[in-house]
Amino acid sequence: MILASASPRRRDLLSEAGFKLTIAPADVDETPLPGESPVELVRRLATNKAYAAYKTLQELPEGEVVLGADTIVWTPQKALGKPLDAADARRMLSELSGATHHVSTGVCLIADTSSGVVTRSFVETTDVSFRKLSEAEIDAYVKTGEPLDKAGAYGIQGGAGAFVDHICGDYNNVVGLPVERVVRELTAIS
Repeated sequence: MILASASPRRRDLLSEAGFKLTIAPADVDETPLPGESPVELVRRLATNKAYAAYKTLQELPEGEVVLGADTIVWTPQKALGKPLDAADARRMLSELSGATHHVSTGVCLIADTSSGVVTRSFVETTDVSFRKLSEAEIDAYVKTGEPLDKAGAYGIQGGAGAFVDHICGDYNNVVGLPVERVVRELTAIS
């Protein structure tokens, strides 16, 4: 599999699932389009990343698949990307405190098959509910530096796991890639 992402979390999830990976990060403009929903945005970005990586290859080796992905954390009011700094991380975590938010991952798979190039894309959404967080908990977590490179300013697989009251959906999706759904989609391609 050719992973069009530099995300260490996606790399680890796919490696743990038994995939041999070639990492080929794709640099695409991630600016949302006017009126674009978070779900539409991650589907478009995943597709753009997959095609950008695909186009750099002279030829897709037989049996190889390109995977592009993008994850966003969002509430009904707005999307929460990666925080700009520690103060922005505190603001995001305060917004998520005591509330339910959504984590959507767009995935695009491109494969050369005997019948031509096949593309499959989908978006997986998981609902995550945080318990009410104290200012001291938020400050202590932000001081770890962990939230600064993560959408929504948290990593469920890290220290913020203690903030989660419950989730509805795929845990791995919140980490960065719905691996079970990827496997199902790959089976449909072959």
